[in-house]
Amino acid sequence: MEYEIVELEEKKVAGLRARTNNFAPDMTQVIGGLWQRFYQEAYPHITGMVNGKSLGIYSGYEGDEKSDYDITVACEVDGSGALPEGTSLFMIPAGKYAKFVVTGDLHAEIAKFWKNLWAMDLDRTFVCDFEEYQNKDVENAVIHVYIGIK
Repeated sequence: MEYEIVELEEKKVAGLRARTNNFAPDMTQVIGGLWQRFYQEAYPHITGMVNGKSLGIYSGYEGDEKSDYDITVACEVDGSGALPEGTSLFMIPAGKYAKFVVTGDLHAEIAKFWKNLWAMDLDRTFVCDFEEYQNKDVENAVIHVYIGIK
């Protein structure tokens, strides 16, 4: 898989968080439910959005991709607005990331991306990784995926 190395500044985001594991039997329901809650309960009411793009953020890893982690569904904010009840501010840390571009059917291609990533020999930090959804077209999605690297 092709990628480019980028240096990112810290990003402030507002969203909802849950804890899961890639091998948990309910992982798909946890992540899918979080996205559903975000779009129904939080997204329409968040003010101070920077660009309106949705983010799926993976952090708080206990180890590697086989361990528990936090999933946060959010959007970038400038910090000027009020947050809906149940929504919290989080920070995506500044640092070096491998940036991948995933296109096509959202669900199929992002699942394939992560499976392929886990097989790569990438010197990951396991501090923070995130998906930035460039559009809202499920069948022709464009997703930038940032993987924290050393």
